[in-house]
Amino acid sequence: MPDIAVYPGSFDPITNGHLDLIQRGLKIFDHIIVSVATNRFKQSLFSIEERMEMVRISLQDTPNVTIDTFNGLLVEYAKQQNARAILRGLRAVTDFEYEFQLAMMNRRLDPEIETVFLMTGLRWVFLSSSILKEAAVHGGNIEGMVPEIVYQKLRKKFGFA
Repeated sequence: MPDIAVYPGSFDPITNGHLDLIQRGLKIFDHIIVSVATNRFKQSLFSIEERMEMVRISLQDTPNVTIDTFNGLLVEYAKQQNARAILRGLRAVTDFEYEFQLAMMNRRLDPEIETVFLMTGLRWVFLSSSILKEAAVHGGNIEGMVPEIVYQKLRKKFGFA
């Protein structure tokens, strides 16, 4: 049975930091399910369909990756996918407290599902989808920080096409 991890996130939009984490995660796990989350408490710039499309295109040449979507309890979703782990990235100390709380809640809900943290690659430590969108909306040059499909969609969304 393959060693499967779920990498959840809003991916609004997916960045090169996310892609770096997936590539590094594939050195640990046989298969990663990139799960685009729907979050009713979060206002997304892109629809779930647009985010799924950008993730799918960005990872089209990456073997052993499945793109999916989910809502509800992450540990229940992971169990349904036969995953043994949840993959999460940490950029800075500020990420740790929130991610630690989530990991402990998930462990309480299902102790069989582990959370595996990978530090973000130094090249991407500053990058988040929120910061990226803030720069893009004001016309900042975000080229090279996101896959080409995301770059083009952000340019179009903010009228820089």
